[in-house]
Amino acid sequence: MKKTLALVFALMPTLALAASAPPQPRIVVIDRAAILQYSKVGQDVARQVQAYANQAKKDLSAQGAALQKEGQQLQQQVAILSPELKQQKIAAFEARQNSLQSAAQKKDDQIRGGFIAARGAIEKLLGPILQDIVKERGANLVLDKQAVVYASNPSFDITGEAIQKLNEKMPSYHVILQAPPAPSSAVAQK
Repeated sequence: MKKTLALVFALMPTLALAASAPPQPRIVVIDRAAILQYSKVGQDVARQVQAYANQAKKDLSAQGAALQKEGQQLQQQVAILSPELKQQKIAAFEARQNSLQSAAQKKDDQIRGGFIAARGAIEKLLGPILQDIVKERGANLVLDKQAVVYASNPSFDITGEAIQKLNEKMPSYHVILQAPPAPSSAVAQK
């Protein structure tokens, strides 16, 4: 009897570890970048963002060309202007130059903010899609394809299936220009 109790007590830590051991990993792999690149909604968002960027470039390049011409004229005039008038004209030119740079930065930020919002909406819908696929496959772990060094079987990759389901649920998204979200306090502290 003492030997049996001693054996039970000796095996208790092993039994406790076996009872609390994590489940065997059943892994699937997803390529989030490919989803944004190849899904209908991802391509729609990219097309809209590119159109906004091209329009901004067109609008701002016309203003930039006018400002450049004004700068050339100012260079020709500075030699004959009084010091006070010269300083006033240079200050006014620099103010317009800074204003154009600020407008370009604001437009860039708005385009980036629109893209971030679109990506957030896509990922919000993608979450339940991935959960369904993971449940169907009986998986308990999802890895990003960028973290996978080697996979012996391409059936681990659920990217194509996720793109197909995303295409069905969200074929397009209207990108709205907006200010980008403020950086989180954790990022701001770094």
